[in-house]
Amino acid sequence: MAPIPPSIISLSTENSKEDFVQAAKIILKFADNILSNPNEEKYRKIRLGNPTVETKLLPVVGALECIFEMGFQEDGEYLTLPRTSPTSQVKTIRDSLLQEIQKVSPVSVNGPQAAGGSVQPTRTISQPRPSTSSAILQNYQQLERQFFQKIESNLSHVLKYENQGLQAKARHVIPTQHLIEKAQKSFQALAQSGNVGDIGIRDCLILELLAWFKNSFFKWVDAPPCDTCGSKPTSVGMVTPTADDTRWGAGRVENYKCEKCQKFIRFPRYNSPEKLLETRCGRCGEWANCFTLCCRAMGFEARYVLDWTDHVWTEVYSPSQKRWLHCDPCENICDKPLLYESGWGKQLTYVLAFSADEVQDVTWRYSSKHSELLTRRHECRETWLVQVLHKLWNGKLSSVTDNRKQEMINRLLTELVEFMTPKSTEGQNLSGRTTGSLAWRQARGEVGTTSAESKPEYVFNLTEDEKKSKTFHIRYSCAKDEYVRMSDLDADKVVGFSSCLFKCEKMFRKEEQDWKMVYLQEERKGHQRSSLTWKFDFKGLKISKLEVRISSAVYENGVISWQLCSDSKCAMLKGSNEFQTVHDLEGEDGMTITADLSEGKGDNSWQHTQLFRQSVSDLEFYPFEVKVHFA
Repeated sequence: MAPIPPSIISLSTENSKEDFVQAAKIILKFADNILSNPNEEKYRKIRLGNPTVETKLLPVVGALECIFEMGFQEDGEYLTLPRTSPTSQVKTIRDSLLQEIQKVSPVSVNGPQAAGGSVQPTRTISQPRPSTSSAILQNYQQLERQFFQKIESNLSHVLKYENQGLQAKARHVIPTQHLIEKAQKSFQALAQSGNVGDIGIRDCLILELLAWFKNSFFKWVDAPPCDTCGSKPTSVGMVTPTADDTRWGAGRVENYKCEKCQKFIRFPRYNSPEKLLETRCGRCGEWANCFTLCCRAMGFEARYVLDWTDHVWTEVYSPSQKRWLHCDPCENICDKPLLYESGWGKQLTYVLAFSADEVQDVTWRYSSKHSELLTRRHECRETWLVQVLHKLWNGKLSSVTDNRKQEMINRLLTELVEFMTPKSTEGQNLSGRTTGSLAWRQARGEVGTTSAESKPEYVFNLTEDEKKSKTFHIRYSCAKDEYVRMSDLDADKVVGFSSCLFKCEKMFRKEEQDWKMVYLQEERKGHQRSSLTWKFDFKGLKISKLEVRISSAVYENGVISWQLCSDSKCAMLKGSNEFQTVHDLEGEDGMTITADLSEGKGDNSWQHTQLFRQSVSDLEFYPFEVKVHFA
């Protein structure tokens, strides 16, 4: 007797008798139709949206696997049995299924029609009520059906990124040659420093694409400004999408009202990457959607990543490093996957990555607390999720060349090995979310820890290169919200003003949508004092020359005082756009720079002291800069 296929064992043992019999009868009907009419195309196609398939097969563990083992392959909204696929495997599954179903239900197997029959199994009075475990199973089936529909929807969506005409439209707006030239310079600098390692020029290019997308192309929208007077409107709920909204995938349209001119402003949440190339604005959904298209247009292998706790980003494959790199266009951050859990404070559950080639559960890349995370995963059974994703992955794999298949298998093995060991946050600068209004970020619980009491104190220490060159040079752009370590060519750009702070009291980064200006200011009114402190430890090297640029702006009677101190000396600094040379700390081997903000006038007093104010488009100027030469 031939062994029973694993999918049928799963189907018969991991479901209730009722669900098993019902699903088995439908699958038998598919098999009988094919075996009786092997040349009829209509019997070789199963529409996933068919009500019978949706409600009686997809939620049942093992049912979809049986169909795949017959030889069916994913084909858009259908499962299709290719003409070249032999019917022998269909017969094998049919015979095994018939054998198993006769064990538990020795009755006729003529079940409901596969095309959508609505015959429901009847329950006699003598049959017992569902047990507690059965009720739990039914609840899982409902959740798992919704889970699967979400997977299906995203697998369908990512196919849009493969449209050659759409990729051409994206390349038309991307300054490709300029980005390549910048990437070449960055790569050459790394090579000259001897620190290139396994980094390739394409890795440098993805960093340039991220920076361009964040700083020059796409715009964050909390609320769309009034197109009549420019004022910031107030949300008044949702409105019905128009036919044009629906055409571009905007199933949700937010509605705002301008209190100044009483005008209503609509904000469609477009889901079409083509439309987003025109609008160039939105929140994280629009950002990741459009950015993933841009990655594909530039020839990167990219995956659209969906976090079930409401965030999206992109992963890009690095051929030189042979791994997937986390890329968040909203934050202009690359390869810091623990940002969300450890920086933003998110309680992650499921994180899935989608592309035209695959769907993977990549949750484990984004967490350092695997055991704790597992306790929050309640939307489906883990065995069910593994089986579904594995079958979908195999279905994709069946349509590629042998070389590509081997490459995909090698990548998967490498990725699974990576997931086995939780990552560490040691040495990383992970701050709270920077995009979106403070109120919006606070409402989502993504501000992170920015207070001196809860955030680890950051200290600038010298790298080996800096010690050899006897120079240290750090600068911060408020427009980009990033620090750049100029004297260490191998150092990362660090995003988030609080990431490199020793102390931070009641401060946040403010972006004025109307005036297109950005700056650091007090978190909210009512505080008598706010401050920021940066700390530098040079460990034995003595300062011979120190230059500082600390740009700030005050209004009304606001006061900002700057103080530069070592263990034994202090000097007062003046806020200015120009460099100032400080002689007081010559011979010292460490220092702190502190900005104290106070005073202000009236109800808006907290807005009268601003650090590093600059235009959002001024990407070349760094309002905070420290240059140190050592003896």
